[in-house]
Amino acid sequence: MNAPPGSTLPSMRTPAAPDRSRYRVLVVEDDDTIGRHLETGLRSNGYTPTWSRTGTGALTESAQTQYDVLLLDLGLPDMDGLDIARTLRARLPDLLIIILTARTDDIDVIAGLDAGADDYLVKPFSLTVLLARLRAHLRRRAIAAPPQQPIRLGDLVLDVTARRCTLHDREVDLRPKEFELLAVLARHAGEAVSREVLMAEVWDENWFGPTKTLDVTMAGLRRRLADAANASPIPAALPRISTLRGHGYRLEPHAVPPV
Repeated sequence: MNAPPGSTLPSMRTPAAPDRSRYRVLVVEDDDTIGRHLETGLRSNGYTPTWSRTGTGALTESAQTQYDVLLLDLGLPDMDGLDIARTLRARLPDLLIIILTARTDDIDVIAGLDAGADDYLVKPFSLTVLLARLRAHLRRRAIAAPPQQPIRLGDLVLDVTARRCTLHDREVDLRPKEFELLAVLARHAGEAVSREVLMAEVWDENWFGPTKTLDVTMAGLRRRLADAANASPIPAALPRISTLRGHGYRLEPHAVPPV
């Protein structure tokens, strides 16, 4: 189908987009302009998109690769998008399906949702709004996800699900942003994590404040971990957080043994 008037989707990159590459997004759209902008916009915002121009191609692609999100146009050249939604909902019950279409009647919206879609966006639409809805859906799914296993870093244990940090079973009193900063670094232990990614993950991808905030929070995190180790009746091995000048930080995978 041809794009309706005014449906051009401007390419948009949010500042310091966090790494969402673990989220695979299958875009099913036969319009070259819309498909290209969706693919570019998703990639520049940290997702891993794949673009299919036909329903047949989408079904084949979804059978070969596990996707988290389906962005689905209804007016495809070879089959009705509703049939794709029904097929993939039956095959992949956890797949997030968002319909993108020029069909505006209430009956069409109802049919799309009844076919298994989680959301319905009418063209022309704003890429900013689409990305916001996508984040909201993924955020709710993350909250409902099975609990994460606690992360052990030497004698320090980080329970992200319970938002608890303990050292030898004694709770370490971390401020909210200190905890989130440690959690991001712990998930990427041994990897260099840039300042931009940390700001986006811990604060907000649209944060425009000074990045000095990160340094202050890091100093507080290091101080609180050191205070907890000094107060521990048992010698404690703590993870070391290295500063990477001009880049960011790295949490070393091997804890520093107690002196």
